[in-house]
Amino acid sequence: MTNQADTTAADEDQPERPLSMLSIDRKTSIKIGLSFLVAIAMLYLVGKAAGLHAVRESLVYGNHEWLAVACLSTFLGLVAWSKVWQIVLSIVGIDASLPHVTKTFFAGTFANYITPLGQVGGEPFIAYIISKDLDTNYENSLTSVVTADLLNLVPFFTFSAVGLGILLTRAEFPPIVQTSAYGLAALVVVVPMTGYIGWNHRVGVKRAVTAVANPVARLTSRVEVASILARIDRFYETLDTIATAPRRLAYALVYSLVGWVFFVLPLYFAGLVLGISLDLWLVLFIVPASTLAGFVPTPGGLGGVEVALVALLVGIVGVPASQAFALAVLYRVASYWFTLVISAVPTVYVIAKA
Repeated sequence: MTNQADTTAADEDQPERPLSMLSIDRKTSIKIGLSFLVAIAMLYLVGKAAGLHAVRESLVYGNHEWLAVACLSTFLGLVAWSKVWQIVLSIVGIDASLPHVTKTFFAGTFANYITPLGQVGGEPFIAYIISKDLDTNYENSLTSVVTADLLNLVPFFTFSAVGLGILLTRAEFPPIVQTSAYGLAALVVVVPMTGYIGWNHRVGVKRAVTAVANPVARLTSRVEVASILARIDRFYETLDTIATAPRRLAYALVYSLVGWVFFVLPLYFAGLVLGISLDLWLVLFIVPASTLAGFVPTPGGLGGVEVALVALLVGIVGVPASQAFALAVLYRVASYWFTLVISAVPTVYVIAKA
């Protein structure tokens, strides 16, 4: 028979269940549905402005074999990023096969892609999925996910910096490039600074969390400040463990770079569908720059990313708006909609298990 102390310890190992696909109610479903409708309406208006007839002609008469190649590239990129997860998880003692981790990664990606603003701060939910699917500690899962995300930012910044550097050698400097450069530069500053502060000022982080949690704890018994602070301590302990394995982190970084290569290539292949041969160095800049639009409050940045792609393709490459929109649609079919389709089955499995 389990005593009360054991029960309490077991409860503390489990996070508060986040709002997620595992607990979707009607209100949440309506919000997600409305977000999709708003995004699709936005796409329709942009397509109409670009010329729907011309867009349709480009899509119908394209070389669609390249679209299949673009989808394959997306799949390989997701598998490579799953390998990053597997390596980081192994550092904290979570041993799982690559197919198992890939399944879990796809489920987390699916959840992020259907949730408005899922790309922003989706790590707690993904960690929840990992802790349930791999039967492991939540703090270990969260720390591993955050570490993997930080590793994936290295090629993001590298590729965009290389592409931007080459672009700046041009005589012309389109306004869209300047705007995108400012956005990427802000990320380059903010992300490392946030990580530095979080790593070196742990006491300050705990004080800030306490200041936020105390008023909430007075209103509900479901929030316990001591439990939250204990979780933060375990999070940092796991982070310290990960930091002791620099060689394995470097190994994971290689797969992160490979994943980003496969993630940006679908735009190049989408261009080949329409008979447009994009310079690869342009693709290295355009894809990361367009992902900044993923912060719009729609599922997976739907609508915002496409608009950003059109603006970048017209402003930098100089293609007509109709072709730019058709290219953006094809890229998102390969990188977004294809991901949703192939992630659906793993997601159902993970939900059923949880």
